[in-house]
Amino acid sequence: MTSTLVFALLFTTAGTSLAEEPPTLPEGYWPEAKAAEILAKTQEIRLAPDLAGLDENEQAALASLLQAGAVFQRLYEDARHHQALKSHQELIDLDRKLGSPKRTKDLLDLYRLFQGPIATTLANAREPFLPVGPQLPGRNVYPIDATGEQVTGFVDAHPDRKETILAERSVVRRSTRENLDRDLKALEDGALDILHPGLKAHLQTLAKAPDEATFYAVPYAVAYAHDLRLAFGHLNAAADRLQATDEDLAAYLRNRARDLLSNDYESGDASWVSGRFRKLNAQIGAYETYDDALFGVKAFSSFSLLLIDRAATDELRKKLGGLQKVEDALPYDHAKRVREDISVGVYDVIADFGQARGTNTATILPNDATYSRKYGRTILLRRNVMENPELFATDLRIWKAATADRFADDLAPAGNFQRTLWHEVGHYLGVDRDKQGRTLDAALRDQADAMEEMKADLVSLFTLHRMAKDDAIDAKLLRAVQAGGIRRTLQNVKPRKDQPYQTMQLAQFNYFLDRGLIAADPETARLTIDYAKYAEVVTDLLHEVLGVQYEGDRDSAEAFLTKWGAWTPELHERLAARIRDAQGARFRIVRYGALGE
Repeated sequence: MTSTLVFALLFTTAGTSLAEEPPTLPEGYWPEAKAAEILAKTQEIRLAPDLAGLDENEQAALASLLQAGAVFQRLYEDARHHQALKSHQELIDLDRKLGSPKRTKDLLDLYRLFQGPIATTLANAREPFLPVGPQLPGRNVYPIDATGEQVTGFVDAHPDRKETILAERSVVRRSTRENLDRDLKALEDGALDILHPGLKAHLQTLAKAPDEATFYAVPYAVAYAHDLRLAFGHLNAAADRLQATDEDLAAYLRNRARDLLSNDYESGDASWVSGRFRKLNAQIGAYETYDDALFGVKAFSSFSLLLIDRAATDELRKKLGGLQKVEDALPYDHAKRVREDISVGVYDVIADFGQARGTNTATILPNDATYSRKYGRTILLRRNVMENPELFATDLRIWKAATADRFADDLAPAGNFQRTLWHEVGHYLGVDRDKQGRTLDAALRDQADAMEEMKADLVSLFTLHRMAKDDAIDAKLLRAVQAGGIRRTLQNVKPRKDQPYQTMQLAQFNYFLDRGLIAADPETARLTIDYAKYAEVVTDLLHEVLGVQYEGDRDSAEAFLTKWGAWTPELHERLAARIRDAQGARFRIVRYGALGE
């Protein structure tokens, strides 16, 4: 390159620098430096299992399923923030207009990372990075201007509407003319009108005297009618291609397609749990309520495409048995009958969408207590996440920073696999209804998820200790399980109230500390572990958690979590600082080979 050309690339004719400068964006877009602060702590993980073993029909079905997944991604983003989709499209348009500079590319990466326009900062605060309103506890499944007190007051005054307004898969609206007209228009679809008898008449009655001070609810099938119609078509297209070679999967996809329009998941869940699929599996629907920070009852959309490891799955199913004995051994007085033939599978993630996207290691579904009793549940172990060496390397750095040197070798991937498996089984065991017969979501509301996740953690540890006592697992594996159980409780920042996982992890940590299972060095804040106390402490905490769940008192659950949720600068913040210094990446963007990434 000639010196003249170099000069031309670096300077204008007036002698000013031509080096790329961050473009000026409208107010409300994060500056480049603020975005860079988050992205510098973000790790990219790529999941790309070998799909060469899929035949022509399976490849075609996969293409249709990926299209359905994209629909669920939009639904998830929209449900989390009322300006998500609009702000994302505006950012895409701005990126194209400006020629895709680094600043807009960084903002697009943030949107991908946080699945919406609200970022989690390094201080664990939630802030908009695009020109949108703040994150609201009710996200976009309740009116954006409604408070929890307003909704509670309304359902208390109108108990006949409580079931629909607090339903797992319904969107709550104010009774305005605009809202009612939109929902009545959706019901012009004859199928939706037939599948939701009485809804049109109810809305027509409300439309005679609209009153924005009152609330009503419509099922997801109506609230998201257009998108779920698209998903219905994609799932049926996939089923048509699979009919000849994977009849069980085809039947599940057709049932789930109908479920999306009826808002009733029973047929799909029954065929999903009981089906024996050839190579592919898919988690499809709205199940988990973690994103609802107002009442903790609304499920958000998720979609996960999985490739079955048949040999590993068959081997695992042989070893997973005797669940009734585990249930009967739990430290509570209300043991129930459980199905022993629980479905479990080892999978590689092909692509995740919506709430499933990220580095989630395993899932057990469905959550509905009635469906679980009638059909059982299915456990999905995501092997290419669980065994990802980059993810375990981060765990190991945290472990070594947080614990004394003599415990450095205790953490191992095999322990995490077993602990995760039995965590998912733990959701199947123990209390699933309170003493009044209510589901735990209905009884404990916004505290239900934290209590349920803590129960599952503790059932896992309790069970694996019993297995070691019976020589079903060896001492080395038990030590790895124990280390993994403590590693799970370590926090790099103080949890927010709307973070059920982190909240229950902190509660476990403090209970373990109080009972002497762990102790912190006053000089370094590093932990020592008294493994001899492990089984007793876990059993005692599990007994307390099961008791809170059975009582079904939301305020008592909150008091329990508050009691064990202390965060002190002398210990917790010092330990968190050690973890932050050691862990490297704080966030992860997952890319998928099947999506061309």
